[in-house]
Amino acid sequence: MNRILFATLAAILTVPALTGAAAARTWTAPEGCETFMTVQAKGCRVSNYYICTADPAGDQWRADFDQEGLFFRSRINSETEWVESISEGEGTVQWLAPDRADPASFSELISSGIDTFEFSLTRDNGFDTKVNGFDRLTGRTVTIDGVTLEETEFEAAETDADGNQVRRSRGNEYISRDMRLFFSGPGQTDLGDGQWLPIDGGPIDFIFPGEPGFASPSPLYDCDPLVTEAPALPGTERLWRARYGD
Repeated sequence: MNRILFATLAAILTVPALTGAAAARTWTAPEGCETFMTVQAKGCRVSNYYICTADPAGDQWRADFDQEGLFFRSRINSETEWVESISEGEGTVQWLAPDRADPASFSELISSGIDTFEFSLTRDNGFDTKVNGFDRLTGRTVTIDGVTLEETEFEAAETDADGNQVRRSRGNEYISRDMRLFFSGPGQTDLGDGQWLPIDGGPIDFIFPGEPGFASPSPLYDCDPLVTEAPALPGTERLWRARYGD
């Protein structure tokens, strides 16, 4: 049983706060970059968000950690397009192809309530794919750890160069207009075998500079020692929707 399914089916565990040396552990963003937020999420994941001076204005990075450490990094632009993704375990890099039939647009989503997208992704291993789908505001809002978010519903599918399905997802997410970010929510993912796996990587704690747990690389929720014994799913499958992780 893979880790994402095990974590979903297992009983939800809340891990006590770390103490001593473990509590003092922090992650440092790459040189020229600065971490601005840490998000502890469901599914045994913590994400550190950072910006880099060398990137275009509006670009943001996210570094994702599980019990075994850093496994995925991604960069979005101001419209939340998937500019670049790095799967640390696989050692592969993915980029947004320049020719986009229907670019993803955060501005369109918040102005009209719906945004469709169709674009291609290219990888350094030669495996190129096409993604299409939509994001739609539901009109509902939630407040999580003092942060007000708007709920969305989405569907997305990824196909290879021959039109074969690679993966697809559906469900709900959350957005922050101020941060111009998507955050995961409850949904389902089909990794190409026709089976819909329930997933929920929704945020639990929003942690900002100066607060306990800021820049932590240690996830706190839904973690279990048995999870680390199961085979790992590649980062691009475990957290496919690179804007937030899913």
